[in-house]
Amino acid sequence: MNKFDYKEALKNIPHKPGIYQFWDEEKELIYIGKAKDLRNRVGSYFNKDYNVNAKTRVLVSKIRNVTFTIVDTEVDAWLLENSLIKKHQPRYNVMLKDDKTYPWIIIKNEHYPRIFWTRRIVRDGSKYLGPYASVSMMHNILGLIKETYPLRTCNLALNKENIQKGKFKVCLEYQLGNCKGPCQDYQTEDDYDHSINEIKDILTGKIGGVLRNLKSDMEQAVADMNFEYAHRLKRKFELLENYQSKSTVVNSSITDVDVFSIASDEKYAFVNYLKVMNGTIIQTQTIELKKRLDESDEELLELAISEFRTRYESHSKEIIVPFNIDVEDQSLKFTVPKLGEKRKLLDLSEKNVRFFRKEKIDQYEKLNPEIRTERLLTQMMKDLRMNTLPRHIECFDNSNFQGKYPVSAIVVFKDGKPSKKDYRHFNVKTVEGPDDFATMEEAVHRRYRRMLDEAGELPQLIVIDGGKGQLSSAMKSLRLLGIEKQVTVIGIAKRLEELYYPGDQYPLYLDKKSETLKVIQHLRDEAHRFGITFHRKKRDQGTLVTELELIEGIGKTTAEKLLKYFKSVKKVREATEEVLMEVVNTKQAKAILAYFGEK
Repeated sequence: MNKFDYKEALKNIPHKPGIYQFWDEEKELIYIGKAKDLRNRVGSYFNKDYNVNAKTRVLVSKIRNVTFTIVDTEVDAWLLENSLIKKHQPRYNVMLKDDKTYPWIIIKNEHYPRIFWTRRIVRDGSKYLGPYASVSMMHNILGLIKETYPLRTCNLALNKENIQKGKFKVCLEYQLGNCKGPCQDYQTEDDYDHSINEIKDILTGKIGGVLRNLKSDMEQAVADMNFEYAHRLKRKFELLENYQSKSTVVNSSITDVDVFSIASDEKYAFVNYLKVMNGTIIQTQTIELKKRLDESDEELLELAISEFRTRYESHSKEIIVPFNIDVEDQSLKFTVPKLGEKRKLLDLSEKNVRFFRKEKIDQYEKLNPEIRTERLLTQMMKDLRMNTLPRHIECFDNSNFQGKYPVSAIVVFKDGKPSKKDYRHFNVKTVEGPDDFATMEEAVHRRYRRMLDEAGELPQLIVIDGGKGQLSSAMKSLRLLGIEKQVTVIGIAKRLEELYYPGDQYPLYLDKKSETLKVIQHLRDEAHRFGITFHRKKRDQGTLVTELELIEGIGKTTAEKLLKYFKSVKKVREATEEVLMEVVNTKQAKAILAYFGEK
């Protein structure tokens, strides 16, 4: 294998903006990137301090040649990078997964222009508006236009010469009131073009001016006592006003801006785009990008911005983003809003991208449940500051009734789900009275003493239901066993769902909606349920034993023997003297019969 002499290659690369291309031994294009300074950027790939990512190291190991293209500005590099990636789809570049053809609304370049939708763009001077990511939204807009403006739908060559020669006759659309009959010169071209100009304003978000003109015409029609025409204008006004109320989300003073937001995880990123004109969102779409080299959110957002602005032919001078973008261009203004209407727009975009991400991830996880498990465990590992995935989690909970019948319960989760066959109960043996701390200490010690004796695998995470006191008691037992550094231990306090770490006085607060907190709450609730069930059973047994002890001549030991033999007090009550004498003597049997006979 030929080794690439990057130092020699760098000598020929200038300190200028442009795009660079990496080629492998088979002369296949494997990566395309952009740079403000080509030499510095390409050289950084061969810098060991920079090149810490495993995937990037694999990429660098395959490089056998570097080519580049110089451009005038960084923005030019930005756009060129995007178009080349889409054309060549190199192996190590981010993959744009949503690149299908979206429909456009076309205003045809002809006399009396038709308006319809298409997926094919022809450079014939026609005006194309879109593309529309939502086909239903596009059809709603076309329906509004059809209901509000009578336009022709035929494909006749309606030039002045043909109309004046009387080549055409009006069709059914004219009779139905859907067309004003320009084919027979019943409608002038100026009047038709006036409607087309209003439609252009509606499609580009400039609906306020259209409404003002309509209101003025309506008032004039009323003044002229032309009430039928005024009613038609009022109907059109109401339709457009209703459309605007559904579209306007911010102050109409915000004109011609692009809004972007991003949500990402280890493998995928999702970017939402909103196109805003005069406070109205006229285009919106979310795309998915598959990561190849653990790209940062900044790199991915830059790529998506270039893609969207090319796809939608946007020339907005202001771009609203969630964080600063390192693109130097005097003609563009990047805004990271903190408050106000622009912040509301960014919040709306972020809400959309989060929803899209959740929907996509849910789809993946339904098809591949193991993906959800890995993602959940990875998230828990990050949230809880662990070094390993918490595949095996155990949770402890104590129960007692006025200091009596103390029990401890342990529940086990494996891969984020309950493993009920591994649940265990503990009858507390060494603790007298209501001492929750000592009970926890005993339960933890007994659990892991036995696990060590049987050479079992320790859990990665132990959850203690309780605050600092219970956590300290658990740690005392773990230190005694010498395993306190082999597991992560946290305590969860009931009141505010605070998570405590040993020796840390300040709690960790997780987002109330986080999946990590939900798993911990599920563990805690399951341990509580399991413990309470066992505790109630034991308490009920204790209550029954006490009742048998009320019988003259029956002590605690005899009562326990009776329950063990008959299984319940009811069966003791129903037993004959002969059967009772298999457990007790004649005097005790008669006393039992007399006691229940009286009751």
